[in-house]
Amino acid sequence: MKIPKVACKIEVYAAVNPSEDPDKVRLAVSHVILESDYQYKDSSIKATSNELSSLAKIQETIKKHRTNRIYRRQMRFNTKGDTTWFYLNKQAAYVDVIAVCENAEESAMGPIKVILHSSSLEKVVDWLAPELMLE
Repeated sequence: MKIPKVACKIEVYAAVNPSEDPDKVRLAVSHVILESDYQYKDSSIKATSNELSSLAKIQETIKKHRTNRIYRRQMRFNTKGDTTWFYLNKQAAYVDVIAVCENAEESAMGPIKVILHSSSLEKVVDWLAPELMLE
């Protein structure tokens, strides 16, 4: 599916626990969001982007594994106005695997939180986790 041309802001956060190497957490985050700016501040890594293409890896994983219902449910449940979010497993992301968490406790070292802001949020969600048509 073609990437919609919509204005958006993407923020990705991951806490860096005292027992973790900040470079390893940054690597995990870099496996989730491509083409972004990274900051390490106040014991967390923050990555930001204004390009939907930076979420291409997540979108490809959703499509490949047909997990769109899980992501859509999470984003629908977490939507407020023009913002939504979902969690990804930090340990899985470190080994370059995209895995959604339905709650923060599913990721033992804490999750990666992906926040999407857009006045065209429905288009963003439809691109990221499209509804499957019954055949």
